[in-house]
Amino acid sequence: MTKFIAILAVLIALAGNAWAASQTVTLAVPDMTCSACPLTVKAALTKVDGVTKVEASLENKEAVVTFDDAKTSIAALTKATANAGYPSSVKH
Repeated sequence: MTKFIAILAVLIALAGNAWAASQTVTLAVPDMTCSACPLTVKAALTKVDGVTKVEASLENKEAVVTFDDAKTSIAALTKATANAGYPSSVKH
């Protein structure tokens, strides 16, 4: 019986990760105006727990962010860019 409970506990712990999903969002960052801007935006987003990839483009004035939705949210991402001086919104 103890073995069963131990196995069940492991399965429950692993199932918690099953609900996490990687998501990608494109953020419009209209205030990027120089070559250093994308670097600052990328640095701010990379510091957000759960972010796994960031591509920031001055030409497109956007940042494409891949993140774990169990660890962070789009609101946290836009807050991070705003705190770095670059307000952003979801690009549609």
